[in-house]
Amino acid sequence: MDLKRRIPTYLVDAEHIVSAVVFTVLFSIVFLLVFVPFDPFSWFTLGRSPLLVHTIVFFAVSILFVVLSKLVFLNVGRSRGVSWVQLILWDLAESVAIAVFYTALTFALERKGLLDISLDSYRVVFGRALLISFMGVYVPYLFSTLFYAMQDKDDTIRLMNYGNVVSDSRTAPQDLEKVTLFGDDGLLKMSINLKNLYYIESDDNYIKVWYSDVSGETRQYMLRCRLKTVEESFAGSQLVRCHRKYIVNLMRVELLLREKDGYYVKLDLPGCEPIPISKTYEQTMISRFNSR
Repeated sequence: MDLKRRIPTYLVDAEHIVSAVVFTVLFSIVFLLVFVPFDPFSWFTLGRSPLLVHTIVFFAVSILFVVLSKLVFLNVGRSRGVSWVQLILWDLAESVAIAVFYTALTFALERKGLLDISLDSYRVVFGRALLISFMGVYVPYLFSTLFYAMQDKDDTIRLMNYGNVVSDSRTAPQDLEKVTLFGDDGLLKMSINLKNLYYIESDDNYIKVWYSDVSGETRQYMLRCRLKTVEESFAGSQLVRCHRKYIVNLMRVELLLREKDGYYVKLDLPGCEPIPISKTYEQTMISRFNSR
């Protein structure tokens, strides 16, 4: 994975940010309840103790900090975009900031006489706090990101074949074969006959679908999706990947051209330049073209 590449847009959606924060808070509470009793440097308590107020303050301030940090992240991600490395560093910075706050609060409690911790132990306190904040903040972010990545893969795009639709009239099979595209919210965004689709082009975190409408005009439709997801969803269909940036419809391929620098696909789309075929997909593309 290219860490300098921008993260998918669904990771800067308000829905993802809210669910990530809620999941992080719940995960952190459960984790601390299990881990803290075995940590000799932890002063958290839920019982009747002067430290109960400070425990509540720490959690309240930490949660507020995470919420504000994610709001800033949301605004930055939408306005300027965020790369994977920036996302990783952002989440790590949150863990470090919470660990620093815990260490400072521990020092303040020691000065008040509520704790008995030697100055030599502060490095250990910070180290343990960093570990706990990493496990309580960073790990649930990672789980949340993986969950949304899997959900995006399942919901973004689907292939539906209407060959078994009941009808009161005879219809040619090719007229029944539909390509349906769904957004990340699970709602249908586009549905066209396969024969009207020319090719699909990758554009960062989006795809561009080139097709002809009912009047025969060439149109372009943009949808947030990875080309890899399209390739997997349409495996075995007339949509074949020929390049890291392109998937073509074999039904619209006129010629397979061989040039000095490799093979190209010529579509029956006026004004469309030949689409390159990369070495990775060369044999598959030639085989599929010759077996049409």
